[in-house]
Amino acid sequence: MEKEKLSGSVKFISTILITVFLGSCVMTARPIGEPEPGVAPPPQPMYEQSQPPEEQQPPPEEQPQYQSAPAPEYEDYNQNYTEAPEPPPVEYTAPPDVVVLPDTNDVYVVPNAQVDIYFWNGFWWRPWAGRWYRSQYYDRDWVYYNQVPSFYYDVDPGWRGYYRDHSWQGHPWYYQRIPDRELQQNWRNWHNDQYWERQRTWNVRNYRPPSQQQMQVIRYQRERQYQQRPDVQRYQNQMRQQQRPHQRPAPQEQRYQQQRPQQRQVPQEQRYQQQRPQQGQRPKAQIRQQQRPSKGQGQQRQQQKKENKNEDKSREQ
Repeated sequence: MEKEKLSGSVKFISTILITVFLGSCVMTARPIGEPEPGVAPPPQPMYEQSQPPEEQQPPPEEQPQYQSAPAPEYEDYNQNYTEAPEPPPVEYTAPPDVVVLPDTNDVYVVPNAQVDIYFWNGFWWRPWAGRWYRSQYYDRDWVYYNQVPSFYYDVDPGWRGYYRDHSWQGHPWYYQRIPDRELQQNWRNWHNDQYWERQRTWNVRNYRPPSQQQMQVIRYQRERQYQQRPDVQRYQNQMRQQQRPHQRPAPQEQRYQQQRPQQRQVPQEQRYQQQRPQQGQRPKAQIRQQQRPSKGQGQQRQQQKKENKNEDKSREQ
């Protein structure tokens, strides 16, 4: 009887444990693909929004043309502005294709734009009116950049002619037009692997890039040519005029400086010569010693005073 009671209790406990375990499994179960509670969903792939809809894509035979809006004249802007004016916008019918330029550190350019627009190091770059601007977008949000970017002196000023002739420095140039979405997805890996320089030689056949010493000379020459451009010189003159008022003293301080007599500064050697006695002149200490009476002369004077006093007393008596 005792054995039957024990077996019955064991069966009862085992059934309870099984029901509890199955109930917990049912409560924690979730559909496939649903994220766990407290865990962020996986990130969506980048640059999906940069792809335009299929209806707006131009036909493959025609290349999109980019035209810039008419820019206002440079002289219309006030010379005492605190913020640089934003450059005029460039109208695009589709995200622009780019081409990598040889002899550069992964500098891409928009070949069909009427203005120079570059892509380098994750930013879009644009010169205008002697200034430089950059943005994370190719068509808006241009921010003033207060110096010339370091990549610009690697860019050959005649790249448009080379692009038109399919020839770079006399060598056939089989450039590749890169869509914007492909550029945004791969530019970092291309830069880290030096894809265009080592593996493809920028798609220029039988081309040997210049050495580092030659590139330093070329960069120096291009920098001088850039400084001589009229728009750059106008902008530099404008910046000098803005800095001059801060360097001049205030009118009141300037009048005080004019009214204050200027003290003549005597050199140190000349002061020493003035303090030192000249030849033939006795020092002041020596003159004082000579003017002092000796001991014998002092005693004689005291005796004469006593005698004079005695004579006066005798006369009074």
